[in-house]
Amino acid sequence: MTLDRSLKVRAGAIKTRNVLTRAERIAQLQRLDKFNEDDNILGMPKVRVMKVSLKKKKKVKKEEDKK
Repeated sequence: MTLDRSLKVRAGAIKTRNVLTRAERIAQLQRLDKFNEDDNILGMPKVRVMKVSLKKKKKVKKEEDKK
């Protein structure tokens, strides 16, 4: 069975997650020096999830084409 073209996921259509796993949250808090190994896992401070955007590459014009 084939998949309709409208249902296929494109690389640019990937949405950002709005929730991090506990391990990702702890790693990000350690980078910001807001979490120690002695701290309680419950009640951790919130962490902002950074949105990743992909930029389109610019086309490079060749000098040979201009001649």
